[in-house]
This record gives sequence, C-alpha cells and structure tokens, in this order.
Amino acid sequence: MTLNACLTPFAESLRESLFDDADAPTALPAAQRIEFDHILHLRHAGETRCRLRAELVGAEGAPLVAVLGGISADRHLAANGACAAPGWWEAQVGEGRPVDTARLRVLSFDWLGADGGLDVPIDTADQADALLAVLDHLAIPRIEVLVGASYGAMVGLQFAARFPERIGELVALSGAHRPHPYASAWRAIQRKIVALGQLQCADAQGVALARQLAMLSYRAPEEFADRFAAEATVENGRVRVAAEDYLDSCGLRYAQKWQATAFLRLSESIDLHRVEASAIRIPLSLLAVEGDRLAPPEEIYALAEGCAADCRVRVLRSKYGHDAFLKEVDAIGEVLADALQDLVCREEDRA
Repeated sequence: MTLNACLTPFAESLRESLFDDADAPTALPAAQRIEFDHILHLRHAGETRCRLRAELVGAEGAPLVAVLGGISADRHLAANGACAAPGWWEAQVGEGRPVDTARLRVLSFDWLGADGGLDVPIDTADQADALLAVLDHLAIPRIEVLVGASYGAMVGLQFAARFPERIGELVALSGAHRPHPYASAWRAIQRKIVALGQLQCADAQGVALARQLAMLSYRAPEEFADRFAAEATVENGRVRVAAEDYLDSCGLRYAQKWQATAFLRLSESIDLHRVEASAIRIPLSLLAVEGDRLAPPEEIYALAEGCAADCRVRVLRSKYGHDAFLKEVDAIGEVLADALQDLVCREEDRA
C-alpha cells in the first residue's frame, strides 16, 4: 500500500495544509479500519442501506474517546499502524499528544454522504445513529468522552441527547444546538452556486467557487487584514485583490477532492440540525471563539444556559474565527488536555 492509498479524498487537501511529511511520527500506534453495510432509518429518506467506515486506534481495554471533526474531516485522525498517511488532526491526536493514543482508545468515522453516494437529505441525528451503529458493530458499550469540533460538535450534541447512556462526557468545540440564521443564509448561497455549476455542466467550478465563499465564513477579517493587506492590482484590464490567489487555490484543491452531491448534502445537514438544549443531561464542556461567524459565542452561551447538566464554557480569542480548532494548536491542545485529564489519570491509576 502506498502512503496515500488509504486516504479518502475529502480531507486530503486539509492535511496538506496542516502537516509536513518531515514531521511524520516514527512510532505508529496499533489501529484497525472498519467497513460494513448497515440499514439506517434516515429522518428524511426512510430505511436506507449505508456503508459505514470507521477507524479505531489505541490499546484494547483503554477508555474510549470518540473524535469527530468538520464536514471536510474523515475517520483518519493521525498516522497509525493501519494507515501511515498523515491524518487531519495530527496536532492533537497521537502518542504524547492531548488525545494520547498511548493511554486512550480513539474512534472516528466517515460522515454519511461524504462519498457522494447518498443523494438524499441527511440530518445530524442520522450521523448520531451511524455512530451508534459503529459502536454496536464493534461491541463498544460506551464512549467515555466525545470530542466534537464544528460539525462534529453538532453530531456530538445529537448523540448526547439521543443516547445519554452511551456517553460519559461531551467536549463541543465551535458547535451549537442549532444553526445561526446568518450562517444558514451563507450556506444557502453556496449551495445555489454549486447548483448553478451543475446546470452549466461545470460541477467542479461550482464547488470551487462555493468553497471560496465558505472560506470567508470559516476565517475572520483579522486574518485577512494581516495576510492580504496589499493594494489591488490591474491585470489584463481587470482588478485583482490580494486574497484572490489564496481563495482560488483553496477552491481548486477542494474541487479536486469533493463531489457536488457530497458538498450539497452535508451543507444541508448543518441547516437541518436541531437539538433541544434541555435534552443534554451529561457533563458538557463548550468552546466559543470570538469572531466565529458560524457558531458565534452567543449561541454557545444559549446552549450552556439551556442544558440540563453540569456545563463549563471557555472562550478563545483568535484571528482564525471558526477554524481556530485547526489553527490554534496550543490553545486547543490545552482545552483537550484539560477535558481528558481525569480520564487519563484514571487509566494511569488502573495501570
């Protein structure tokens, strides 16, 4: 198997921007990759046969931590014995890192619809059901801590509300119990751009342009002010601004990996997301980021005020906005280490 043979296409471009092959770990933890068919009752499509794909890393018998990322993330969190390619969260997952695979067993799975083969409305509750199916398939009775970031936080909230007996604690980074109307409007425009590309038989161009618009919602104005302050230029009779090369690159890389159907259905699933805050009855740690336009702090506060459980909220100031969970490596590492400290200590005492 070549280094890239085990990569799913949807997170590869993200990995390229976050991981340097020169820093690849030399000792790879034991892991297994799981694929199986399962019939799920989807909220808006009824009974549907789905292909579920998961990855499980770490020693058997260790406390289980589930880690779920954004809609561009997949099951491969970090390089391991089953797949030596870099994962999308190398900075946080691995031996000696905040999510320590030497002391914890770590699970993640691919999102329903991410392969483009499921062209029906998908709900975050469907994703939670898929996670439950993975647990049952592996005969895992309980997730001790679920760490969810962005879309993964939404799915984590659904899982906690629906299956509280199967989870001990939830750490939700930059994700709330409902989509913000401003963010939903932004995504609706992105989907119209993709649909227009499909009408023109230019699917890739539509996805690329939608991704460029999405990048403006993932990041914050402060970052663009730092990086792209150069004056506009006139090229071939057209005005070009400093950020365009960066946005063009982001769109091109994304369109090479993503199908239009996958983009549309996962984008829709964010706007279908709803969880009653009062249904959350397990311990909850929330992270809000100042400048996050997709999950603004006021939404995180509303979730904290409405949930029926012990809850703590941390606020991070970052120029990276919603993408802080990927870019603010040290700060996010501290949040994760703090959330997992008791679990790691219990495992050390048991050993």
